[in-house]
Amino acid sequence: MTRFNTQLVHGLPIDDNITGAVNPPIYNSSTYAFESVDAMPRYDYARSGNPTREFLERQIAQLEHGTRGFAFASGLAAIHAVLSVFSAGDRIVVGRNIYGGTYSLFNEFFSRWGLTVEAADTHDPEALRAAVAGDRENGISPAQAVYFETITNPLLDVNDVREISSIAHEYGALSIVDNTFVTPYLQQPLDLGADVVIHSATKYLAGHSEVNAGLVVVSRDDLAEKVYFAQNRLGGVLAPVECDAVRRGIQTLALRMDRQQENAAAVARYLLAHPLVKVVHYPGLPGHDVTGLSSAEALAAKGLKGGGGVLSFEVIPGVDPSVILDNLNVFRLAVSLGAVESLAELPCRMTHFELPREERLKVGITDELIRLSIGIEDKSDLIEDLGQALDKAYGAFISTHAEADVLGQLSAGVFA
Repeated sequence: MTRFNTQLVHGLPIDDNITGAVNPPIYNSSTYAFESVDAMPRYDYARSGNPTREFLERQIAQLEHGTRGFAFASGLAAIHAVLSVFSAGDRIVVGRNIYGGTYSLFNEFFSRWGLTVEAADTHDPEALRAAVAGDRENGISPAQAVYFETITNPLLDVNDVREISSIAHEYGALSIVDNTFVTPYLQQPLDLGADVVIHSATKYLAGHSEVNAGLVVVSRDDLAEKVYFAQNRLGGVLAPVECDAVRRGIQTLALRMDRQQENAAAVARYLLAHPLVKVVHYPGLPGHDVTGLSSAEALAAKGLKGGGGVLSFEVIPGVDPSVILDNLNVFRLAVSLGAVESLAELPCRMTHFELPREERLKVGITDELIRLSIGIEDKSDLIEDLGQALDKAYGAFISTHAEADVLGQLSAGVFA
């Protein structure tokens, strides 16, 4: 059996041709010829199956140690397909801090079709257990699923997949995990008890900001049948050229993530020491999630091999985060994450604008929060770029508070 890094490069052959091509072909065909009327061909119509897509689907299932994989036209299309297996009246418990697009899908789309959504603190086992259990005396049946992110977006809290899945299973609920931020390189949630793993493959798996894609991997054949039905009937499949782009990205996943994590740790340490920064959120920092443990110990305690390449930080009140973002040169002001180039964004105005402000503030997404997706550039260039942008923000801060003893008040913690 091959090891993970070899699986990234080679995947699993699907025995589709005898040309000896090193790379699997891109099959741009919408339909396939039958040998006869009575034939049951492996492929008949591209929505139902395509050799290029099958290669990618088999590869992600192999990497996530799942029964079967599925490729979709975007991360949200993948989530949509998974949620479509539930029925009106079913109740889903959702981690209270999730991506804005997922929040919208739950609360503005599926709620219209009778799916009940309840937010819960996935870091509080008893609160989660109570939410999943429901309250039969008051007509609230146990939940059918728990949906959460391995590392939350954008506050980078680490969820314990094993613990959450165990609680879900106590009540017969599915454990559905968005594993986008860490990929199977850093964690394989199915091995920890999850039933379904979802990826926005647009991010780390493809890795080059050139394709939208979503992937799903399931642990059981019965779930595979349901997700395939949704994939085939709803039709949100990933096209062959895009499948190949994700496959090529996967080949260098480990190399990219190693550099991204190294850079992210360096940037996080720099920001942690900066006087204009109030707090830094990054799982690779000692004590980020479990006080008293080293970063490696804290992550390993929750089944992770690394902290990934995304971090966020809050500037002190009075400092305008838009001044920082508008003056970055190496970082690009853009949503998304996981690509070779570094990106910066303001969650309250960009990735999480769908959340009402009061909801954002409840989960800690303040107006001063900046999210960074760290790429593979030289880490010194990234730090220098942030430094000059922070200098400009400090200049604007001084100008705004020209009459105050700014340095003295900063020292006294007035603006902290």
